[in-house]
Amino acid sequence: MPTMRYATSPLLASRTPMWRVKFLIGAIGLGFAVLIGRAAWIQIIHNEFFQQQGANRYERRIELQANRGRILDRHGELLASSVPAPSLWAIPKDVQASPQQVRELARLLKMPQADLQKRLKSNPNFVWLRRKVDDDMAQSVAELKIKGVHELREWKRQYPEGEAVAHVVGFTNIEDEGLEGIELAYQNQLAGRDGSRHVIKDRLGRAVESVGELVPAENGQAVQLTLDAKIQFYAYQSIRDAVKAHKAKAGSVVVLDAVRGEVLALANVPSYNPEDRRNLTGAQLRNRALTDTFEPGSTMKPITVALAMETRRVRPATVIATAPGRITIDGSTISDAHPHGDLTVTEVIQKSSNVGTAKIALQMQPREMWEMFSAVGLGKKPQLGFPGAVTGRLRPYKSWRRIEQVTMSYGYGLSSSLFQIAQAYSIFATDGELIPMTLIKRDQGEGERPTLTADEDAHRPTLAFKAAFRPEAVASHPVSETEAVQVRGTRVISPETARAVRAMLQLSTGAGGTAPKAQAIGYSVGGKTGTAHKQEGRGYASNKYRSWFVGIAPISKPRIIVAVMVDEPGNGQYYGGLVAAPVFSQVVQQTLNRLGVLPDIEVQSQIISTEPGEVESF
Repeated sequence: MPTMRYATSPLLASRTPMWRVKFLIGAIGLGFAVLIGRAAWIQIIHNEFFQQQGANRYERRIELQANRGRILDRHGELLASSVPAPSLWAIPKDVQASPQQVRELARLLKMPQADLQKRLKSNPNFVWLRRKVDDDMAQSVAELKIKGVHELREWKRQYPEGEAVAHVVGFTNIEDEGLEGIELAYQNQLAGRDGSRHVIKDRLGRAVESVGELVPAENGQAVQLTLDAKIQFYAYQSIRDAVKAHKAKAGSVVVLDAVRGEVLALANVPSYNPEDRRNLTGAQLRNRALTDTFEPGSTMKPITVALAMETRRVRPATVIATAPGRITIDGSTISDAHPHGDLTVTEVIQKSSNVGTAKIALQMQPREMWEMFSAVGLGKKPQLGFPGAVTGRLRPYKSWRRIEQVTMSYGYGLSSSLFQIAQAYSIFATDGELIPMTLIKRDQGEGERPTLTADEDAHRPTLAFKAAFRPEAVASHPVSETEAVQVRGTRVISPETARAVRAMLQLSTGAGGTAPKAQAIGYSVGGKTGTAHKQEGRGYASNKYRSWFVGIAPISKPRIIVAVMVDEPGNGQYYGGLVAAPVFSQVVQQTLNRLGVLPDIEVQSQIISTEPGEVESF
């Protein structure tokens, strides 16, 4: 058999050029080199990214949510706290549910089925179904046994005192961030800091092993207020009933401890439930006692008279001629509701005479009145550290006309909040000192009053008595209920003037005064009514009023200041002595009983008049 020579075989003879062979071999070699380089780059030089991608498949970072701090009243009663609550979520790409299960899930979640299906299509990897639900809803959803639907434990905010304290405490959003009130003002202190831990999960998403360092959560700190939950409820209940009885638009009550300089109650109507804010309106949300300003009306008269006495222009027995019950200044006529003839300065306050107050005001310089009003806090933002507290309006004295000086003396042409008027009356309750008020217990470092801003400090008045709201005047030591340690304030008027005006205020609540209905059983009281037409545009509404009463109790040894405002009473009565004074009476009696203050007058000898008394001028 002949031997075959492959080299000469036409079938095996290569017709490929040599350069092409070399090129193919080089290309293959280069490909291997690229693969080797890429492998070295991935596994040796730059492997962090790919290791992280691998870890993402089995390792998870679990956030450890911090428990938000509690808000407490002065006695440690809970006003806001956080409790565990289940939240429902899903991995849409894993969800396996029958049409019946989907319908039942939508019903349990209280949402339209179309909305549920839209939500499940929005993100294949994660969607919230419903956050911070009650245990019954979470249990019912779990019983459906829908694959891909899961439960997570979060913290839910609860407010045990509900509507009564809503405007002070405020509320948080779904992420537990403060949006209103103390929840907002002390967000950093209450929030704490979340922690975390890393775990390895199996293919079913279950944590099987912890890896790395655990970062524990730091729970938020508690904030203790000066409010008394019981007094707050008494105040809220009293103003709520008054607003309803008089068919009014709104109402507010402020209760201050004149000895300690603490806010015992800030109540407003209308209110809301912080745990159910559906259909919440702006009218419900406002803390009117701090955020709304009004013309204070006749409640300004004692401050004007105090200045006239302090500057020795009048004495309590000085006679002021008010006949014929009206006076014309710069073409404008000021009138009393009833002509009184000659009145002493004491009777000017007792009868609430506009004409008498106007004649007293005309004896003083505009600058003196502006400095006095500024010294008691008007035209200044209250230093409470509370969001939304307003400044009010007190125009510079250089722009005052004579008629404006007169109207300001009895509460028109300037504006203030209810809280500002209540604090201003501390000069009568403390023998002449303006007491700085706080909402936070003073033994808490975070609760100290904020310092004045440069702008506020620059606009302080210039007389010796006017250095109000200085933070150094605040006592820093805690006080107990039984000690009743007086917090030092800033002197505005002399003790003699303060006591004289206090006696006038007491007469105002007695027979022949404008507010006999302010009397409280067992306690001596004093105060001043105010009734002001409401402003509408540049004028005043003829049939819309705000009714005020600001007073002190007990008069013999003042402990509390209570201010009441009823907005637009619509049941035929609108004078402060008829609408606001009875609320003052109820709140005073309940508050002093709660504080353990002993009655200072004999009940059997006290006759509380049910007659309207004198009609005030406004």
